[in-house]
Amino acid sequence: MVEPPWPPPPSPPLPATTHMEITQALADALRSCGARCSLAGARALHGRLVAVGLASAVFLQNTLLHTYLSCGALSDARRLLLADISRPNVFTHNIMLNGYAKLGRLSDAVELFDRMPTRDVASWNTLMSGYFQSSQYLSALETFQSMHRSGNSVPNAFTFGCAMKSCGALGWHGFALQLLGMVQKFDSQEDSEVEASLVDMFVRCGAVDLASRLFVRIQSPTIFCRNSMLVGYAKTYGVDHALELFDSMPERDIVSWNMMVSALSQSGRVREALDMVVEMQNKGVRLDSTTYTSSLTACAKLSSLKWGKQLHAQVIRNLPCIDPYVASALVELYAKCGCFKEAKGVFGCLSDRNNVAWTVLIAGFLQYGCFTESVELFNQMRAELMTLDQFALATLVSGCCSRMDLFLGRQLHSLCQKSGQIQAVVVSNSLISMYAKCGNLHSAESIFRFMAERDTVSWTSMITVYSQVGNVTKAREFFDGMSTRNVITWNAMLGAYIQHGAEEDGLKMYNAMLSEKEVRPDWVTYVTLFRGCADIGANKLGDQIIGHTVKVGLDLDTSVANAVITMYSKCGRISEARKVFDILNGKDLVSWNAMITGYSQHGMGKQAIEIFDDMLRKGAKPDYISYVAVLSGCSHSGLVQEGKSYFDMMKRIHNISPGLEHFSCMVDLLGRAGQLTEARNLIDEMPMEPTAEVWGALLSACKIHGNNELAELAAKHLFELDSPDSGSYMLLAKIYADAGKSDDSAQVRKLMRDKGIKKNPGYSWMEVENKVHVFKADDVSHPQVIAIRKKLDELMEKIAHLGYVGTDSPRSEIHHSEKLAVAFGIMSLPDWMPIYIMKNLRICDDCHTVIKLISLVTGRKFVIRDAVRFHHFKSGSCSCGDYW
Repeated sequence: MVEPPWPPPPSPPLPATTHMEITQALADALRSCGARCSLAGARALHGRLVAVGLASAVFLQNTLLHTYLSCGALSDARRLLLADISRPNVFTHNIMLNGYAKLGRLSDAVELFDRMPTRDVASWNTLMSGYFQSSQYLSALETFQSMHRSGNSVPNAFTFGCAMKSCGALGWHGFALQLLGMVQKFDSQEDSEVEASLVDMFVRCGAVDLASRLFVRIQSPTIFCRNSMLVGYAKTYGVDHALELFDSMPERDIVSWNMMVSALSQSGRVREALDMVVEMQNKGVRLDSTTYTSSLTACAKLSSLKWGKQLHAQVIRNLPCIDPYVASALVELYAKCGCFKEAKGVFGCLSDRNNVAWTVLIAGFLQYGCFTESVELFNQMRAELMTLDQFALATLVSGCCSRMDLFLGRQLHSLCQKSGQIQAVVVSNSLISMYAKCGNLHSAESIFRFMAERDTVSWTSMITVYSQVGNVTKAREFFDGMSTRNVITWNAMLGAYIQHGAEEDGLKMYNAMLSEKEVRPDWVTYVTLFRGCADIGANKLGDQIIGHTVKVGLDLDTSVANAVITMYSKCGRISEARKVFDILNGKDLVSWNAMITGYSQHGMGKQAIEIFDDMLRKGAKPDYISYVAVLSGCSHSGLVQEGKSYFDMMKRIHNISPGLEHFSCMVDLLGRAGQLTEARNLIDEMPMEPTAEVWGALLSACKIHGNNELAELAAKHLFELDSPDSGSYMLLAKIYADAGKSDDSAQVRKLMRDKGIKKNPGYSWMEVENKVHVFKADDVSHPQVIAIRKKLDELMEKIAHLGYVGTDSPRSEIHHSEKLAVAFGIMSLPDWMPIYIMKNLRICDDCHTVIKLISLVTGRKFVIRDAVRFHHFKSGSCSCGDYW
């Protein structure tokens, strides 16, 4: 007997004695068919309804209609509605409306909705839900408003939930506040689903403060509600706040774990993200595709091939199939680790090679400089997909940007125009960056002007473009031209001011930013501000901004803490920098480098070595900058053997090829120690051409040790490099003058005049009562100049009693900028307070001697940062030990 290709109809209902029992039994059978998507069974039961005379029963008609729609049989459902259901009620229409929405037939749903004689709250909810599921969030909110205006239906929890999800998707903070008012008006705020939706909406709208206030009032938040706050805390207050909430959660679902893994990875704490994945497995949480995607992305960031392969094996073992997101993450991992064979292997096994996978593979080749291969892949993608993907185009244009390949960039620009992809915002933005990087600002601005639609990235790109060329005024014009700005835009403009020495304007920008209700400073904001404070040595201002970070919960952010360490170091407060470093839990490589660099700048070479060695013991891998920092510390402290050891270790153990900065440190280290021949030999062995910094280090060492012959050689190379820096010329002129070769000294000065090179003016500055005071040599512009000079004269008279004799220079050095600053500091600051002074040039011998003596006669402590390092003067001595 041949079996039919469809499942048999359900068994006939058991004999029933009442009409209601028969109706209920048939309804249950219909629902069973709908649950199993058994269209044949549904049709058989339809025939039975006709046979027993129940086909006109509205309840059973509605149940049958729902069953057909559950089976995806839209034609059967329509036939039933139009031909058999003579008196449809609101439930009938709602069932059909829901079916249209679920099957993606929104236009049919709207048409039916408009024809409905009667609507209830379910009718409105169904249409709103259909719009939301189709990502038509604006239409969903318009439907909500129409419902409210009609006055015929009272919104329920589902209504508010759908409206709030749509509002959150659009990020409309203003409308979110209106919804909150309506929830309170209809007394729905006690509903747990509404509470959770409110919190989620405000998080998505960026109003995390308000979301947090609502959250703490909820007695028993749902997991969904807590998960929403995890996202909000991670994005706004930093991942540590999110971790606190996560640890306090009485129960967690896979979404909770995935959110924390993603947040840790995105905040740069990649190892912690992977540790959390291990914790998930130890607690018996089954990893899903989202977990594997985030974990593999974290491995790609670390370039951890071993971790990645283990996860790849788990994916094969635990997932029934590899979805496109996991596959793309695997391709990214292998591509970023340079394993292109494996990347292509995973890519080749994909049944659906989507645009994401192609783009990731192209980007991986670009990252490793395989530009030709990436172009070939792009052409294969075009041939296979027969289409141009905007993200792949943008990625390839970015590759041209990195290579500064204007020729190919223009070809891609032409391709974008021919294909119509130039209209894509991401493509136009990448073209703007490409032309700007290649120095073609006119083309960059032209693309911007012709963009039909611009996002914040477009505007921010133009701000960055003009900031990079030093045109801060033009950058501000674009900033002012924006109708809406986000924190990234504010940070770009703030960074432009700080980068180009307009710290005061930058601080005004920060104050304006604080007044914006829709914008909240993030970690980038504070890192930029601390950089500005470090540049000008603004100690008090830096302390105030640290207070702001505590207030907004970013003080524990690793990047912010790193910036604080650097600021304290550059402001002369190395002990405070060490305190921040010691309490920092999530130390990364930047943290270690910042502390090593700080000690090096202060001439504390042994402490720099201590931190470097501790870093190695803790398993952190040093990079190029780490070795620059530790070698600089050795140089400033005369630790020759230690410096040689680290210079050897760099290549032998950590496979880091020495660069110009490392050679410059070593030449300076050897030269200052009097090993001039070895320093010269090291220069000769350099695999690259020595720069002005390298020869300048040798020239300085020659001055210290009086080797005029080698000094002339170093100066000759410096002059051939045609360096515009006046320091080398002045140094050689002084070497000749000290050696009694006045004619040679005059010849060097004449050479400077012939080349148009002017001596860099020296100036010093310091912070007093939240104001930065600037001094120049022989300055008369300061409002207290008479009192300052009088005080300096008094100090000079006091140190003369100790045997100090002024210089024989034709132009007296008594009014050098740092001396004026010292006198002003003594006048303006209390006796117990150290005096911090910054200087743009290296401190001269006479000023160094004078300030040592002033520290002795006044009992004051002076911390001076010159162009090279810090000097801590106290009780007649300097921390440099006269070794600078």
